Amino acid sequence: MLHQTIVVPRTAHYYLLGQPGPHIRRLWIVCHGYGQVADEFLEEFRLLDDGATLIVAPEGLNHFYRKGFDGPPGANWMTRRHRETEISDYAQYLQELLTHCLTLLPTYVRVVLLGFSQGTATVCRWVMRLQPQFDDLVLWAGLPPEDLDYAAQRNYLQTKNLYLLYGTNDPFLTPDRLDILQKIENDNGVNFKNTAFEGGHEIPAAELRALLERLN
Repeated sequence: MLHQTIVVPRTAHYYLLGQPGPHIRRLWIVCHGYGQVADEFLEEFRLLDDGATLIVAPEGLNHFYRKGFDGPPGANWMTRRHRETEISDYAQYLQELLTHCLTLLPTYVRVVLLGFSQGTATVCRWVMRLQPQFDDLVLWAGLPPEDLDYAAQRNYLQTKNLYLLYGTNDPFLTPDRLDILQKIENDNGVNFKNTAFEGGHEIPAAELRALLERLN
């Protein structure tokens, strides 16, 4: 059996809060978690819609039914099958989306990249692969992937603000898992500003407001 690939056009979907234009001062790109869809995920960020902020939620290219063969569909960014090409595809997708958005905005806007759950690995792999323009990287309810060489991009990352937020009752971020973050930081010379909040695998409005105050 011979396995080959061919690159084909894809139609990617994304959703906006805010209207692009010269009045925008902040751009947020927010990447959903496994099984979510972008328009529903974007509702979590409605409080950021202040007239000077554009919030963009791209949707993963892979879709499936969340309950068997019917019911509401969900999206994901990748699975282990054809892993490398899926990473390459979504990284290029996100890079082109960011570039497109920036052409519609003033010369300088503050760019925040946020990933939630599976989206944390998504934004990290995009950042490390293509070095997009941004100011703040926010990982929410997920860790940076262990298999990336952050040290190789240390100078690039040291000019950015790196944040990690998680709930103390998040079943996916146990103390053992959080130890991985410490090892990544120690081995690669990078530093995430950690914030733990009382809660689970979620984005509470109060914590999002607190993050916004820190960024401002």
